[in-house]
Amino acid sequence: MKDIFCRIIEGEIPCAKVYEDDDVLAFLDIAQATKGHTLVLPKVHYEDLLSTPKETLNKVMAVAQRIGQAQISILHAKGVNIISNAGEAAGQSVPHFHVHVIPRYGETGGFEITMQRPKTDTIDLPRLACSLHDEMNK
Repeated sequence: MKDIFCRIIEGEIPCAKVYEDDDVLAFLDIAQATKGHTLVLPKVHYEDLLSTPKETLNKVMAVAQRIGQAQISILHAKGVNIISNAGEAAGQSVPHFHVHVIPRYGETGGFEITMQRPKTDTIDLPRLACSLHDEMNK
């Protein structure tokens, strides 16, 4: 069964299109976190950011950057959040790689990003960094 983003890409479900080329589609999120909240995704299905080829990832991020610039220029946003959740545990609700570009207007309340931070004095940061470095360089 196709996910909702594949159905949007194929034209089965309408969207408020912001951008489209041969590889990337961007449209307004139906559940606007803030005015102008846009989703950017590759037309080829990949599960999440971690499984997306670098070339495709670069194309999606280049479009996300341009959309963020437009949101600041046209919507007078004060900044943007560019977010991609990878996996259900991280809050990914649609199993199709996508990036949220969320304009921020300096408002308080509404859309917020919070992080639960562990005490770093209980984590051996040099050892953790070494382990991650070794894994990345296999």
